[in-house]
Amino acid sequence: MHTSNDPYCFVEFFEHRDAAAALAAMNGRKILGKEVKVNWATTPSSQKKDTSNHFHVFVGDLNPDISTEDVRAAFTPFGKISDARVVKDLTTGKSKGYGFVSFYNKLDAENAIVHMAGQWLGGRQIRTNWATRKPPAPKSLQDSVSKQLRFEEVVTQSSPQNCTVYCGGIQSELSEHLMRQTFSPFGQIMEIRVFPEKGYSFIRFSSHDSAAHAIVSVNGTSIEGHAVKCYWGKESTDMAKNPQQVEKTCHPLPSWLF
Repeated sequence: MHTSNDPYCFVEFFEHRDAAAALAAMNGRKILGKEVKVNWATTPSSQKKDTSNHFHVFVGDLNPDISTEDVRAAFTPFGKISDARVVKDLTTGKSKGYGFVSFYNKLDAENAIVHMAGQWLGGRQIRTNWATRKPPAPKSLQDSVSKQLRFEEVVTQSSPQNCTVYCGGIQSELSEHLMRQTFSPFGQIMEIRVFPEKGYSFIRFSSHDSAAHAIVSVNGTSIEGHAVKCYWGKESTDMAKNPQQVEKTCHPLPSWLF
């Protein structure tokens, strides 16, 4: 944060897509009565840190009080770290309960995944896995930003008790493992139901907010080469018994009201 007569700050995201969405949503918005200007940060090329070829570890089930410094300290014994961060909600500034650690060496990352899985950090047992980056959107950045869903809108489009996400559009290789790998970064998953013959799946999270974050982040991305759609599924104990009826009750976000 710069504190001169022209105050400003920098916010760094793990994904370029998320940064572009934040830029589009926040530019021109009023904060504390003042209109803020948001633009891409520019730094000298010598100061840029390219970690694209490094080895990224996903860290989940984090205590909300755990900071980036805490995560870095916990993983430092396994090798040289190029980057570490706890992902925070854009609106509230609170931790989303997961983060990422990047290592220069693959063996260090593998050891961290194996030995830190289930370890206690801040009073909670954490989860570790290889981090999976979302592939670039097939359309132009401008189109992708204009269609980016907003958490504030999605979270209010279903009742607070609904924690189920519908994910459709995967016509091949749909499996519970694939859905868990895709959605685990957004919170604790309670149940997954897949219907490969129909090309869709239902993912039930432990919280409504986690489900909303998953919808915002995964909708419109590519999974196994298929562009997927995510929106609220209807909470139902008969989901597995009558998937056709569940499918009929689910509609895209713009028309889904509770």
